[in-house]
Amino acid sequence: MRTVFLDIDTQLDFLFPAGALYVPSAERLVPAIARLNRFAAERGIPVVSTTDAHAEDDPEFAAWPPHCVAGTAGQHKAGATLLDRRVVVPNRDCDLALEGAEQIVVEKQTVDVFLARNLSRVLERLQADRYVVYGVVTEICVLYAARGLLRGAKPVTVVTDAIETLRAEDARRALAEIRERGGALATTAEILL
Repeated sequence: MRTVFLDIDTQLDFLFPAGALYVPSAERLVPAIARLNRFAAERGIPVVSTTDAHAEDDPEFAAWPPHCVAGTAGQHKAGATLLDRRVVVPNRDCDLALEGAEQIVVEKQTVDVFLARNLSRVLERLQADRYVVYGVVTEICVLYAARGLLRGAKPVTVVTDAIETLRAEDARRALAEIRERGGALATTAEILL
């Protein structure tokens, strides 16, 4: 069974108090996400990491404060979440040069990663039978990723101690929806077995 790990939006603007759109307590996720990403790399499991890469006048800023503007420090992934052999896939038409990459960083400009121009192409190339999902924010980008993956009728597991939320009630609803659609929940320890 071919597994792919999805590391959702673990960027400085979201993870740390100085970030432009800090998710309270998100910094506590970094060690778990680093362990998950390294575990995957050690076993030859591809890691697809999504990242916001907004323009300075991005339409999303009508709903959210400016964050993760392409090229800024806040747009970068936390260093501990990065793997050595990685490629960045921009949110525009491009060739996919994925050979040898442990980590494929897919840039996006919307909360729904499946609206990113290249995610579906990347996932088709990887031909996964199962997905493991973690990152921020549970009730927004993690939920959109899980929904999109579950539409493909393949097993999806969300790592509950490697996600963070803005509002606990919204997160409970998001996780309930994922379970109702056929997804599973697990802890980092359960994934690392």
